[in-house]
Amino acid sequence: MTQPDSPVRVDYVATCQLPTQWGVFDMHGFEEVGGREHVVLTLGEVTDGAPLTRIHSECLTGDALFSLRCDCGFQLAAALEAIAAEGRGVLVYLRQEGRGIGLINKIRAYKLQDGGADTVEANERLGFPADMRDFRIAREMLAHLGVTAVRIMTNNPRKIDTLQQAGIEVAERVALQVGRNAYNDHYLDTKKAKLGHLFGL
Repeated sequence: MTQPDSPVRVDYVATCQLPTQWGVFDMHGFEEVGGREHVVLTLGEVTDGAPLTRIHSECLTGDALFSLRCDCGFQLAAALEAIAAEGRGVLVYLRQEGRGIGLINKIRAYKLQDGGADTVEANERLGFPADMRDFRIAREMLAHLGVTAVRIMTNNPRKIDTLQQAGIEVAERVALQVGRNAYNDHYLDTKKAKLGHLFGL
């Protein structure tokens, strides 16, 4: 995972309520120095212990357009449902589309995948690393909300390592394996084989 030498600074902007099908969350807005905007959804008391937490990178195609090419939208919905069932938790939504390459390059990568490349090969053929996301930017947002330890919903061990290196205690990994289908089978298998994602545990 390619990351800058130091984490990007993010500033808190405002908080409002966000009613959803799973319940009424508090939505906290943050802005990077440099432009990107991120949000954190919280439910209930999150400063005590290690709340159930999902750090989710933006996926317009999966989250909003219901694509079956990935498992992102399924993971987002499952995470919010799990937080609601527990009565408290955190969802950090980071604006780093396409594992950091952006929406238009993601479409170009999808075109290469249509021609037979896997998700890692497609990014690399476009001149990008396999994964450009920087999960360390979540640290300042979590710190602002008083969250210092998490039970993280993820299949990505690199995300856990990055959070721990940034000073966030990961008390537990909670598997989030949802949404496998005929269109994303190869994508999920590639994430396991080439990116080390933890499936089947």
